[in-house]
Amino acid sequence: MQKIISYPISVIYYLVFSLCLLVFHPIQWICLNVFGYQAHKKSVDYLNFFLLKCTNLVGTTYKIENRETIPTGVPIIFVSNHQSMYDIIAMIWYFRRFHCKFVSKKELGSGIPSVSYNLRHGGSVLIDRKDPKQAIPTIKGLSEYIEKNTRSAVIFPEGTRSKTGKPKEFAQNGLKILCKYAPSAYVVPVSINNSWKMVRYGFFPVGLGNRLTFTVHKAMAVKDYNFADLMEMTEKAVVEGVNEYK
Repeated sequence: MQKIISYPISVIYYLVFSLCLLVFHPIQWICLNVFGYQAHKKSVDYLNFFLLKCTNLVGTTYKIENRETIPTGVPIIFVSNHQSMYDIIAMIWYFRRFHCKFVSKKELGSGIPSVSYNLRHGGSVLIDRKDPKQAIPTIKGLSEYIEKNTRSAVIFPEGTRSKTGKPKEFAQNGLKILCKYAPSAYVVPVSINNSWKMVRYGFFPVGLGNRLTFTVHKAMAVKDYNFADLMEMTEKAVVEGVNEYK
């Protein structure tokens, strides 16, 4: 029944969602090319604020737990499970003070108004999952960027999103490179719940009435751990915090 009800609501939702993307695309361009990074960053923040408001049309609400425990004044590496595109929208807005930059697949770098532009010009990096050798220097560059500018990287070590919410095994390489070249960073595990329910029927229609939760776990200084231990603790924290799946 929910799926049937969702069809007409989803039409309205996607119309408004798409309008936001189209409106903010030229706004981003103007902000970046006329006023610079800070203005562009603000435009991206508010784009994602409005995208979150769009999701309220389908009954989506958000809960962010322990955000106040994230260290400030140091580079941050957010490590999270991945369930849908709504993970990214929420993290950009709710973690906006940390200037989140994403490790994304190259396919997202073109064809999507506003989103592709920000990925190409906002400090995030695009990798070819079929070419691991290309990913190494790309992620290294992101590491050096957050180390130099005291910003944050977001990585989803599962590689692809979970369609049922159940976490997949974490790959180590991306996080290992981030830690190696951003030695003053803190790793912050984040567990996401219920985001997959937004796309439980695929792209259309949208799942209705979901409460998405983002739980921030204890931050760990890269310099205080060997990588094997850091990886194990990070994956354990994320996985144990994920509890809403089939």
